Amino acid sequence: MNLYQATFAGSIILNAIAFYQSHRSHKTLVLETEGTNKKDGQDHAESDAECLSRLKRRFFPIYLLVNAADWLQGPYIYPIYKDEKGLPEETVAFLFLTGFISAGISASFVGSLADRYGRKRACLVYCAVYSLSCVTLLTDNIYVLFLGRVLGGICGTVLWSVFESWLVAEFNQLMLQDADPMLSSIFSAMTTSNTCVAIVAGVFAEWLVRRAGTAKAPFVASIACLGLSFLTISRYWEENYGSSNRRASETVGLLQQEEAMPGPAVNSSLRMILRDRKILILALVSGFFEGSLFLFIFFKFPALKLSHKQAGSTDELPFGLIFAILMCSMMFGSLLYKYISTSTTPLPAQKILTSILTLASLCFFIPGHYRDERLTLWSFCIFELCCGVYYPAMGSLKSKLIEDGSRASIYGILRVPLNVFVVLALSTTKEGEAHRDTVFTTCSVLLLVAAIVVYKTLT
Repeated sequence: MNLYQATFAGSIILNAIAFYQSHRSHKTLVLETEGTNKKDGQDHAESDAECLSRLKRRFFPIYLLVNAADWLQGPYIYPIYKDEKGLPEETVAFLFLTGFISAGISASFVGSLADRYGRKRACLVYCAVYSLSCVTLLTDNIYVLFLGRVLGGICGTVLWSVFESWLVAEFNQLMLQDADPMLSSIFSAMTTSNTCVAIVAGVFAEWLVRRAGTAKAPFVASIACLGLSFLTISRYWEENYGSSNRRASETVGLLQQEEAMPGPAVNSSLRMILRDRKILILALVSGFFEGSLFLFIFFKFPALKLSHKQAGSTDELPFGLIFAILMCSMMFGSLLYKYISTSTTPLPAQKILTSILTLASLCFFIPGHYRDERLTLWSFCIFELCCGVYYPAMGSLKSKLIEDGSRASIYGILRVPLNVFVVLALSTTKEGEAHRDTVFTTCSVLLLVAAIVVYKTLT
């Protein structure tokens, strides 16, 4: 059994243990809740559980479908441009940059439009526009391909801001008892289930390409997922709005109406971010961590190939197995977050965030200065574990610090620094390990700075 097979086996065992522990904890919590209900003669917990279950049944199938559509495309965006369409490397890089620039620009207005005209409506538009983005890849016209990247960038902003905004707004309307642990559990389940979908979608996409003989096949499957999502959202989701929407303000008092009316939504949301130091810190952390994640996606395989070669190996790296290992690590991280955030003595999300930022900094520093294949692989695994903890922890913090009225707008604006960071980093990309080492070291320093800032201000 080689390094990668052994690591994969270890990942499976760790996840199995984590799943078992999570199941035991959930079962214990259910028994304690039932005992409390019998003792107090109340059925609030049962009612809360049923409301939460209905919300999950409405949200999770759609959330997983839209993410499956995204994961199906991920492994083959570069190959379809470079190999199937024969585009030069510079053109492919510019196409990717176009997507990030589009995402950065759209982040300034997409969220506010969703708050104003409805988040359900924005999600429906997402399904339609992202399907159109997939259709553009069926042609070889370079202008149409660039249009597809523009549309894809806009859709990326919607996916990472509006869907979560809809969920949190619906959750808050339930007004549940002990809401914080429940919401943390939902965020953890989102990350865990999304990781499972990523693994299945990656394998399914590879099978489709082999079966159809073209990299266009996963994009056609993605259109099918988006179409089904559109129909399901139309039928089962209710609409919710931000405070700037007139129909929403009809149900509130006169003072609330006056507060909701003045000023453009984008300017209002931007002022809210600039005035709230904690939200500014979230923007900083999001830009540094998620920006580092995007750079990690670009540079992880070259770094592993170099350490693999220097270890004296001549065989090809098992890229599919490595992808599965990293996704298993991310899943373990999400299960770990669920355990530490819903235990009898849960750690605050701020402390969890500080810890994983520090650990992620170390995960970039090691492969940037050491060429050992095992250290490089395991550093990448631990970073993916940090990702599994980061997303639910950040989701929990944002749900507490940001008001429902302008949630989608602020979520979108928070992604602007991220896209600026990635565009600047990718536009300076050079060949060679020296540049890659510089990128890893820079990410390590930025993540450590983010950890210090969070520790000093949020904990």
